[in-house]
Amino acid sequence: MTVIDVYNLQREKTSQAELNEKVFQVPVKKHVLHQVVVSQLANRRAGTASTKGRSEVNRSGKKLWRQKGTGRARAGDAGSPTRRGGGVSFGPKPRKYTSKIPKKLGKLALRMALSDKFQNERLLVLSDFNLPKIKTRDFVQVMRTFDVSKALIVTAEKNETLEKSSMNVPWVKVTRCEGLNVYDVLNHEHLFLVQSTIPKIEEALLS
Repeated sequence: MTVIDVYNLQREKTSQAELNEKVFQVPVKKHVLHQVVVSQLANRRAGTASTKGRSEVNRSGKKLWRQKGTGRARAGDAGSPTRRGGGVSFGPKPRKYTSKIPKKLGKLALRMALSDKFQNERLLVLSDFNLPKIKTRDFVQVMRTFDVSKALIVTAEKNETLEKSSMNVPWVKVTRCEGLNVYDVLNHEHLFLVQSTIPKIEEALLS
């Protein structure tokens, strides 16, 4: 087992917590993380972009002028893609970007992401994150105490005071352990784990 220090909101060391090496000491393979992140971002795409072809635009299908004898370039109907207001050639249509990956690969990638944060000393464990009241200023002060920016905070259960206090801080994201994912862990420089989340994360990733 690996040991990590546990802090309070004043950045005072209060105790130590044990981390399972099978979750927080896994060799990091970039190609695995890349595959999972690409899949995760692809699954977020709506795929609703749509354009109209020449047969779908509201234009007359009549030939604009006769083929020969006018001195002008030959032309077809007003819905031609070469004309203003005409259809779009080879434009996007609604589609699914979903990219599925095996569950075991997803869990492995998340263990690698957590290991990367731990190995680079970007993982911080807090005994709790209970703010006295909903106030953005108090929350930002805590972040300054730990001297971090772009942080992901993971809680074990709903913490309305914390969630509302951090709502207007663009470089911080608060999530519960059930929503922990590879992209968010890698996309934030620091990872805060409330101590009570560790057993739940380890149980979910080793099951």
